[in-house]
Amino acid sequence: MARVVGVGGVFFKCDDPQKQRHWYREHLGLNTDDYGTNFISRLESNPEVRSYLQWSPFQRDSTYFPGQMMVNYRVDNLEALLAELASSGITLVGEVQKEVYGIFAHVSDPEGNLIELWQPNEAEYDKIVEGRTF
Repeated sequence: MARVVGVGGVFFKCDDPQKQRHWYREHLGLNTDDYGTNFISRLESNPEVRSYLQWSPFQRDSTYFPGQMMVNYRVDNLEALLAELASSGITLVGEVQKEVYGIFAHVSDPEGNLIELWQPNEAEYDKIVEGRTF
């Protein structure tokens, strides 16, 4: 069975993302940049692989996700998980998105909260976040 293997990111909307990033850097010590920050961990199923949790404030009027907040979940096999979800009557929101650092898809939970599912390309994501982790 394909499954979620961790949290890949926490995204929230605010009036001034730059001010938020600065406040979190100054008062809580987050190593922020224009995207937010990444917290590093290891995958329980494969401790040799670094895992990241992306923390990012978005502009309040962003259309990337509805509502105030969205959680991104890391998955081990996005294609298989989407097939399993479809067989349970859960439909994909939008199209699957392929980026150099992974594959993304969105579904909604029973209350309509958008969930982002991400199968990372670990090697490429490591290159992107090198030097900007907390």
